[in-house]
Amino acid sequence: MKKSSIAWGVIFILFGGLLLYDNMFNPDIISMKTLWPLFVLGPGLIFEFSFFVNRKAPGLLVPGGILTTNGFMFLFQTFTNWQFIGYTWPIFIFSVAIGLFQLYLFIGKPKGLLIPIFILTTVACVSFTIGLLNGINSFINLGLVIPMTLIILGIYLLFFKPQEN
Repeated sequence: MKKSSIAWGVIFILFGGLLLYDNMFNPDIISMKTLWPLFVLGPGLIFEFSFFVNRKAPGLLVPGGILTTNGFMFLFQTFTNWQFIGYTWPIFIFSVAIGLFQLYLFIGKPKGLLIPIFILTTVACVSFTIGLLNGINSFINLGLVIPMTLIILGIYLLFFKPQEN
């Protein structure tokens, strides 16, 4: 028996079992409401695989990286009912940096490509940090935590740091 027919057999059995589970217990796993991100993820993976299969046309890595990253992000968001989008939206910006970084790695590492990669990564990281701090601030009053941290650091530096000769 061919290996490909075994692989397809396993895929059909797993997919059929998933469809049966979805029909019997109605968790709504297999529906356009939850699986539409595959229309973003699929082309991204096709771009990625088509470059890595023949190592030609490295320009495929840019849309491949963007679509693959965003496709996984959309899948995550749909399965979590979009409750984390307020924190994870900078990944959409970062996905462009991922695509450009893949291009950078596979076309001889031109230094000029690092500039937009660095800028996009910085914007995404700063946005992510601000979002996290806003989320933390809703639970902890940073207006009190930051001054208290500075006071404790000052006391440590004045009284507990070993003196230099």
